[in-house]
Amino acid sequence: MLETIQNILVRVLNSSLLSTFLLAVRAVTPIIALYVIWRSYTSFKKGQRRKDPVIMLEDAATGTHFPVLYWENSIGRSRSCDIQIPDESVSRDHAVLMRREEGWFVCDTGSHLGTRVRGREITEPALIEIGDKFSMGGTTLILRNADDTPKKKRNIFTGFSKEAASPFRLMLCVTLVQLSMTMQLMLGTGEFRLFPVAPFGILFLTGWALYFFSRRILKRVSFEIETVAILLSSIGILLLSGQGLDAIKTQMIAMLIGVFLFCFLVWFMSDLERVTKVRLYIAIGALLLFALNLLLGTEIYGSKNWIIIGPVSIQPSELIKIAFIFVGASTLDHLQTKKNITEFIVFAGACLGCLFLMKDFGTALIFFATFLIIAFMRSGSFRTIFLILAAACFGVFLIVQFLPHVTQRFAGWLHVWESPNDLGYQQTRTLTYIASGGLFGTGIGNGYLKYMPASDSDLVFGMLCEEQGLFMGLVVLAGIAMFILYARSDVTRSRSTFYAIAACATAGMLLFQTCLNVFGPTDVLPFTGVTLPFISSGGSSILSTWGLMAFLKASDERTYAAKRGGRRRPGVENSYMQMPEPVKAVRRGSAEDDTADIPVRTRGAAAGRSAQPQHRADGTSRSRRMEVHIPEEKLSPGAGRHMPRKEDDRR
Repeated sequence: MLETIQNILVRVLNSSLLSTFLLAVRAVTPIIALYVIWRSYTSFKKGQRRKDPVIMLEDAATGTHFPVLYWENSIGRSRSCDIQIPDESVSRDHAVLMRREEGWFVCDTGSHLGTRVRGREITEPALIEIGDKFSMGGTTLILRNADDTPKKKRNIFTGFSKEAASPFRLMLCVTLVQLSMTMQLMLGTGEFRLFPVAPFGILFLTGWALYFFSRRILKRVSFEIETVAILLSSIGILLLSGQGLDAIKTQMIAMLIGVFLFCFLVWFMSDLERVTKVRLYIAIGALLLFALNLLLGTEIYGSKNWIIIGPVSIQPSELIKIAFIFVGASTLDHLQTKKNITEFIVFAGACLGCLFLMKDFGTALIFFATFLIIAFMRSGSFRTIFLILAAACFGVFLIVQFLPHVTQRFAGWLHVWESPNDLGYQQTRTLTYIASGGLFGTGIGNGYLKYMPASDSDLVFGMLCEEQGLFMGLVVLAGIAMFILYARSDVTRSRSTFYAIAACATAGMLLFQTCLNVFGPTDVLPFTGVTLPFISSGGSSILSTWGLMAFLKASDERTYAAKRGGRRRPGVENSYMQMPEPVKAVRRGSAEDDTADIPVRTRGAAAGRSAQPQHRADGTSRSRRMEVHIPEEKLSPGAGRHMPRKEDDRR
């Protein structure tokens, strides 16, 4: 009986019908993956808040209205300010108006004449409510609700449907991709194998557990970033499974840790005050980790960038990528108050210096590209970027002159076919095997590039194209490129400049790293030897990539928004409350008493920490949770309509 079953399996596995079926599977798989990537992006676009004013500022003298479009807004005379005030007595960068958990805050940023809230000069971020006045130079502004003007009709291309895609259905499509690649592993090598069930099961459970945790427990309305990350991780791990189960054990464990790290960082960044407090400690920890790498590191492939402890090997530079973005990003009030990036330049210089000492020049290039993005977003100065690039070019010249192996790589660039068995050994083989794979590949485990050194890391794009086809390789690149589009679309809608800078730096880092990995082995760029995010083998790489995803997730204003109750519009999945409502301030007595009731808060209070009771001029005090009814005639027109009060705050 067993022999009969075995003979049947052998005939099936060797039949042309099975080969045709597997070819069809390899042709359909990238189409499903591309659909997931495209619909994730269009769903994100559909779920974005319209770029309508969230609040208004009114000039008390002229009645001019200034729309407030962002969560953090610079105010001043300069054209680069979000809210430009045409008054010579106002400084070029005068103040910042920002939204925090407790409401709207105004913060002076070192202006010449200062900022006054209800007649009193402030030195710390001050809470203001609807109808409050604050003065800058000769201009007095009043905080108003957004006008009840008709909203502009959204006019964006949303793909195959006018509504956002269901995250549940997209996850089902991800499961189909996992199943199709698992079938290739089980049937595509000429013998029936059961071990691919293990990686499929772990990927399936991890993806759906993250889905239910985010959607059902945390009640988050967005799941696009996680969907694409799970898809790309699945493609990478199942591709590497073609080399055997032992090749992916570390990869699977690192991915699980990375998912936990992703969830932790998203929670951690929900409180910007907490982030601001630990940035210095993160920077110190990163430098200490680099120092430990220099002392205890092991040299592999010419770079001393590994720490090996028993059976565990760690690449610290991968983990420090997360710290690098943490230290580089900053809130708008901090940027406007400290108008230089000296501290970050010193930290970045120390990181790059350590990487040069370790001879890890590929990672150094990635750090440097990320540094340029952060430096430009923080300073907005092309002159600064030009000076940095000039210094970098001089440094590259010195490296090429004094490091022979780097010189050899530049010498072989664009001339790999002149020495296919020497300087162009890896590049020529990669190009050859990519071509042999065609559009739909030879099947997982059936390629020949896997026998090359570093085929599962530095040359993994070639292995992906050979075994899964050029079409799948381009789909993976489209998935990584989606993060750039995601960050670009979300940068003006983030709750803080910190999130915007971090998201753009993350997307830029991933894109630049992808370019080095893809264009190096294909001889478009000098071969540097870096990993392809999500796809390459390496526990440190996939762990850090999942950690970087947290910056993109945090930049989406839906992540920390409460899910809107009540009836939803049919077909719209991404329904959420746009703004938390403000805390009402106490007002008693006449208008003259407003000058003594200035809610001056520290940044800690702004971030949601309990604040001490504030004292008035008459010696009485109030808590931030106290509620006092305001006479109807004191309310501004339309007050409270756009930002409804919570049920438990009503009396």
